[in-house]
Order: sequence, then structure tokens, then C-alpha cells
Amino acid sequence: MSTDGLAPVIIKKVKKSGGDGHHGGAWKVAYADFVTAMMAFFMLMWLLNATTEKQRKGIADYFSPTIPVHRVSGGGDGMGGGSSVFTEETLAQNGTGGSIASPSSEEEAAGATVGDAQGAALQEGADETEEVQQILEELSGNGGESLAIENAMKHVLTRVTDEGLIVEIFDTTQEPLFTAQTSEPTDVLVEIAGILQRVFQLVDNELAINGHIRAHPIVLADNPVWDLSSARASQMRVLLEVSGFDSARMQRITGFADRKLVAVDPMSPRNNRLELILLRSQPPNS
Repeated sequence: MSTDGLAPVIIKKVKKSGGDGHHGGAWKVAYADFVTAMMAFFMLMWLLNATTEKQRKGIADYFSPTIPVHRVSGGGDGMGGGSSVFTEETLAQNGTGGSIASPSSEEEAAGATVGDAQGAALQEGADETEEVQQILEELSGNGGESLAIENAMKHVLTRVTDEGLIVEIFDTTQEPLFTAQTSEPTDVLVEIAGILQRVFQLVDNELAINGHIRAHPIVLADNPVWDLSSARASQMRVLLEVSGFDSARMQRITGFADRKLVAVDPMSPRNNRLELILLRSQPPNS
């Protein structure tokens, strides 16, 4: 024992570990992002399963337009779009594009400019788009008039392509458009022809008809696909004209046999179909 009677003082330092590992919060953020992504994925799968093929095609057409909707804008690169706001070469003066470019001799003689021609072409395209939309609305609205019409419209699909508006009419397993192996139309096709004739009166575009047939066994000595596809396309023309369609608007009739199938099974009745194409109006001097 020491002479002063005091015990030594002992200080113990305890080192606490940081909030790493399982005690941190970074993993929670990553997990929350993962759960959110999975929820969005399953919602997408559910929506795709809940929509019909026609609705999915309509959505796809909306996100891949084939007709320009924006008017032409003049100008160069960078802020201001040109070297001077008073320069007609760099800024559009009429809202539809510059008018200083050289017109053709015929247009110049008529007092027209390239800007006028571009504006007219764009306006024509916009008018045609409105007409196509009107046709689509008429076709979708025809389903509620009667049970017969509603049943007929189950055979019809529409889509817009660079060539024009395609109205596709196809066989179903229970109800074909033609009598088997003939070009004799059934009652449902006659009903469809009458509906389409009335709708096609909304526009004056020319019409093309393509005939398609399902594949037949290779062992057949006389394969009828070429003659039958052409005959059915021609029969559709007759049905339209009998209903009142102007024959002068008929541009072409084509049979594609079994060369352009849409079903996985080459012999599926779904491959028996007609395509009625309202052709886009050709621009002048094209």
C-alpha cells in the first residue's frame, strides 16, 4: 500500500463500431427501387394481357406515325436559328417554311413559291389524316347497330401504313367469308361489303384489293391458291360495286396466294383474308 493511501485510476476506452453493414440504410433504398421496378413490370404484363390485338395495334400506330404532323420550320443551328432575324434564308416568314427557295418554272409562272407548295402538301396530308380518322371512327361505331353488324365487324381489322389505310377482312374458324374452296361469298361478307361501301363514300381515294389464301398440302396435283386468291379479290370488287362503290376508284386487284401468311400455322383459316387499301393521294409531280 502506498504511503498516501490513494489507489491508481484506470480509464477504459470502448470503441464503438460505425453504422455499416446490416445497420446501414443504403440497401433499403436499393431494395425499394427493385420492388418498384418489379411492380411496374408486372403492371405492364397485366396491361398487355388485358388489351386486345386491335387495341395494341392502335397503340403501336400512335407511337409510330406515318404522316408528318409538324410544320416545316426554317432556321439554322444554335440559339436564334440563324445569323439574323431579318434573313429570310434562315427564318420562316409564313409559318410553313421558308419561301425564298427556287420554285420550278411552272410554279414561278403561276406565282407560287416552294413554301406555298410545302404548305399545300402538308395541309393535304393533314386533311387526309382527318379523313382516315373519320373512317376508323365510323368502322368502330358500326358495331352497335344490330347483332348482325356486330358479328360482321368481328372479321375486320384496320391499320395505317405508308401505302394507306388497310381494312383487313378475315375468316374465323366458325364463320368463313367464302364457301370452302370457292369464290362464292357468304352472307357475312355481303354484309361487310355493304358497310365498307358506305364508309368508303366519306373519301374519294382510290382502292386496291389484295387476296390471300391459307397454304394447302404440297401433295395436291393442282394447287388452287393463285387462282382462288385472285378470284376472291375480284369477287370483293363485285360486291362493293353492286353496293354502289364507284368502279372508277378501283386501282388494282391482286392475288398473293399463300405467299404472305399472318398465322403461325400455314394452313390456319386466319390466313384466308382480303385487304382493302384506301391508297394515299399522290402528290403533284410525283
